[in-house]
Amino acid sequence: MIPCLYAEAETAFTSNGIGKLCDTISCRVTEKRNGSYELKLTYPSDGLHAEELCEGAIILAKPSERAQPQPFRIYKTNTPLTGELEVAARHIQYQENFITVSPFSATGSQATMEELKRQATTDCPFSFWTDIDSQAVFSISAPASIRSCLGGMDGSILDTYGVEYEWDFLTARLHKQRGADYGVRIVYG
Repeated sequence: MIPCLYAEAETAFTSNGIGKLCDTISCRVTEKRNGSYELKLTYPSDGLHAEELCEGAIILAKPSERAQPQPFRIYKTNTPLTGELEVAARHIQYQENFITVSPFSATGSQATMEELKRQATTDCPFSFWTDIDSQAVFSISAPASIRSCLGGMDGSILDTYGVEYEWDFLTARLHKQRGADYGVRIVYG
């Protein structure tokens, strides 16, 4: 898939937005388990959409061969001596860092996910899903960002339920386990 560039306010991703980034030299997405989810793109400084590759714009790209395209918001552009633009972008889910939730307590993973959205102090475009059926109690006693509640502070949802996250557009999916165990082991020595 050729990455596609969108304006900062895009939410539908049904058109080609500003345009396809056909001149892209390289586009690489890396995701760490329950950690960072970033895109690094190299683009010619004289490319068709070089001027529109600015902080805040969104790049829609496939993170892997079998995955659906995901939106990544540009947070840094750089032009080294090579003359090629180096663009760094984070998954759109990083916007959860800017949405605060009021203190709350909930029993069970399903109730916690519902309460997380309900307790948001500003408009929250994100939704939350889980296949975990745990009755553990999650609680926060001071306002915190949604991203911190999910995983990034002591007593987070990650700590409480022992989950694995999958970021899918505007949905945070909390799985018991991502992937499958095929019994393959890599043994050294």
